[in-house]
Amino acid sequence: MIDVREVLRRWQAGHSARAIARDGVADRKTAGRYIDAAAACQLARTDELGEDVVRRITEHVQARPEPERSDPRRVLDQHRQRIQTWLEQDKPLKLVRVRELLARDGIDVSYTTLRRYARDEFSWRERAPTVRVDDPPPGEEVQVDFGQMGYVRTADGHRRKLWVLIVTLTMSRYQFVWPTFFQTLDALCEGLDAAWDFFGGVVARVVIDNMTAAVTRADALDPGINPSFAEYAQARAVFIDPARVRRPRDKARVENQVAFVRERWFEGEAFDDDLDALRESAAAWCRDVAGMRVHGTTRQVPRLVFEQHELPRMKPVPEVPFDVPRWTEAKVHPDHHVQVARALYSVPTVHVGKTLRVRVDKRSVRLYWHNDLVKSHLRVEPGKRSTDTADYPTGKAPYATRTVDGLATQARALGEHVGIYAARLLDGPLPWTKMRQVYALLRLCQRYGSERVDALCARALAFDVVSVPRIERMLKQAQKAEDGAPAGRVVKLPSSRFAREPSSFATRPGATKGGE
Repeated sequence: MIDVREVLRRWQAGHSARAIARDGVADRKTAGRYIDAAAACQLARTDELGEDVVRRITEHVQARPEPERSDPRRVLDQHRQRIQTWLEQDKPLKLVRVRELLARDGIDVSYTTLRRYARDEFSWRERAPTVRVDDPPPGEEVQVDFGQMGYVRTADGHRRKLWVLIVTLTMSRYQFVWPTFFQTLDALCEGLDAAWDFFGGVVARVVIDNMTAAVTRADALDPGINPSFAEYAQARAVFIDPARVRRPRDKARVENQVAFVRERWFEGEAFDDDLDALRESAAAWCRDVAGMRVHGTTRQVPRLVFEQHELPRMKPVPEVPFDVPRWTEAKVHPDHHVQVARALYSVPTVHVGKTLRVRVDKRSVRLYWHNDLVKSHLRVEPGKRSTDTADYPTGKAPYATRTVDGLATQARALGEHVGIYAARLLDGPLPWTKMRQVYALLRLCQRYGSERVDALCARALAFDVVSVPRIERMLKQAQKAEDGAPAGRVVKLPSSRFAREPSSFATRPGATKGGE
């Protein structure tokens, strides 16, 4: 435009095309074309050379007739609607498949011609224009992403893959790098807490990638957040904003920092697998190197911008480390227990057979049926059991606990001699081996009555007979005698060890052998 204006300005001053060319402004023929265009556009020598005038004359000279369409393009124009439908439907067809479908109808064009046609007519696979998003207010947002650095040496000479959690403040571009060997929920929460300590404050919103540690369902409108990570967000009073799947522009401030951290901090160093040393090195690099450089986009020093604008607006750093919980499901077995983290925990009878949601942290285990908390326990070590006897049906707790003292207490409640008899049974170096006999004795009290069993226990103790089967036989014999006695007759239980009276064994005076 400047060159065209100069040609026209000289023409208005009375210079010819030859003179313009002699002064080196433009070629004589070129100057002649613009002079002719000025005459065609009725430009007077006294008119002002405004932008619109110069543009109109330029377009008049540089206008070119539209080239004729080639034969293949004219053929494709006849099927334009079909091609557009195939390429823009919900599940677009591959261009190779479109060419096959056209060839089936006798339309034989090369793949290159079809590709140029699709790009020219439908902008096929052209990158959409982007809109630069303004930075959020100071202290408002961080963007988080995991990035692979490479391998570090182990003590035994092997290699181990190293990851880093990169946390970038969106407004100031000040960043924190947290080396780790895992992309787990524990590593994510630990790295975020370390970032708050490094920055000296907490922001309001965290933009994360769709990492499995934090997002259970990737959805642009209704993402599913891991409940454990949701608890972390609530504990730290931050909001989680997951990026869309395969949309790196949603977290562009941290996305392009992965390669920067790899090239400027990790590569060329001889790191081993000492995480403490790695984290100290990364923190010093973030503070003194990356934080003190002039940022390529903002043209400011990130650390200085952070300290001046963002730090005063951030929330205080949490004082208590976050205990990362685990959410899972467990089925209540017939023994009233669920297995969680290789330990057993009791649940009330009403939930036997149900599948409960379980929350586990370092100190407690909580079991939920839908949204109701049905049981909570202090966490025990793997292989141990936490049982609340109140969870068992009425009267079943003693059988489940199987304690010697509990059995003895039950026996004493049924009778003095029953209690003594049970104590004699359990009196030994291995009392739990006699527990079944005590249970049998208690069942005899339920079946025959505690008073009758107490009387037989007193008689057996008098003769030092400690045998539950013997007590049971005596009770059965007495029961049989009662069942065979005439109606209304009361059969008296033996009051001594023998069935006959002691007088039956006395010597009668005057009796002779074989006579009366």
